Amino acid sequence: MVKEIKQSEFIRFQNEWGAAIVELGKLYTNKEDYKQAAIELVHKFYGYNEGTVLFKPTRAQQQQFRLNTRGALSYFIGGDSDYGEDTGFALQPWTKVRFENSGIIIDENHAVAMGNYFFTNTQGQESKVEYTMGVFRTKSGHLKMNLHHSSMPYQPV
Repeated sequence: MVKEIKQSEFIRFQNEWGAAIVELGKLYTNKEDYKQAAIELVHKFYGYNEGTVLFKPTRAQQQQFRLNTRGALSYFIGGDSDYGEDTGFALQPWTKVRFENSGIIIDENHAVAMGNYFFTNTQGQESKVEYTMGVFRTKSGHLKMNLHHSSMPYQPV
């Protein structure tokens, strides 16, 4: 029997994901091995090795959906010619990621949340982004995302 996901565990997962995004930018800025860290981030937080993952990154327009590890890596660190629009979202660098969950639904070994997360740049300015995040518990007991949709707030013309 798989252990039920607790709300506190889900929130910790979100905060760890945010910290990993910040760490990628630091590694890139310091000319350290950010590529290996990105691979570890995708494997730790996304369930591509477990099954289907639905990932719609914020700044993806031409190839909106990243349904495999390669597409996710390209979004976070760029450098893949098959994803020419990617400049490396996580390389900004960001200094902080803060979540404001609008709500969380937990159903045994699955959880879904939506809300806003805020990415702080090196000048202290926050960018507000809307998200939906779904996680599941793997057979080994870890939480991984199988749904991640991120978009900019609606701006009337």
